Amino acid sequence: MDLHASLAAVSVRSMGDARKAAEAMRDIVLECTGLHVIAVDNIASKAPMEDIDGNILAADVFGWTGENEHWWKDSKLALSSPLPRACRYESEVFWANATGFFTRQPNPYLDEMSLDNFEKRALTKASIVVPVHLPFGQIGAVCFVSRDASRTDLSAEYEQWADILALMSHRFLAGYVKAHRTRRWLPGDCQLTKREVECLRWASIGKTDKEISLILSRSHATVRFHIQNAGEKLNAVNRSQTIFKAAQLGYLGAAA
Repeated sequence: MDLHASLAAVSVRSMGDARKAAEAMRDIVLECTGLHVIAVDNIASKAPMEDIDGNILAADVFGWTGENEHWWKDSKLALSSPLPRACRYESEVFWANATGFFTRQPNPYLDEMSLDNFEKRALTKASIVVPVHLPFGQIGAVCFVSRDASRTDLSAEYEQWADILALMSHRFLAGYVKAHRTRRWLPGDCQLTKREVECLRWASIGKTDKEISLILSRSHATVRFHIQNAGEKLNAVNRSQTIFKAAQLGYLGAAA
């Protein structure tokens, strides 16, 4: 397998490339692993991935055309299925079945996740999953599943192909999202100061301006100034949106 050629084949530089890249993704994965592709550019969105003509890639390219295979029409899937839920807590490729989530490094968040009725909720008995964490807090996912309904163990495919599947998935989804996104969510090149970030981090966990002033040994007015100034830079309409936009840019990442 020529990895560079494969990555080039699944790259999306404009929406005109989407279908060709999806077809390449489908064919390369099937040839190498025998698995089939399920791709979602945003697990929080109900809109399916489409080509430039509005054709749904899941059906037209990836072949999910059976009566019970229109998984993108299930608006509750992202909330009920353990696979997209796990993508909110994991950034590396993993595989899963009814007995657990299998990752290269321990993840206690996944250990605590319920796997009751796994097949019914995940619509498969086993899947290799690549979480794709994108700018502005968007999470995509590419799942690789067997058409053999009896398959519950994908450990061999995971060990051999996980890294390559992860690279191709990220290249495909990241390109698609850039090409598909037309609305600007945040101002460009927004740079917050150290003090603004400090104040917003405390505000994001519920501290009031008065409490933040005591924690940072700054006046109430100074704290208010920093938060308001950050809001102006982020084009935010209120304190809540200021915190939300700062989090989308990665300024308020969870502490280690």
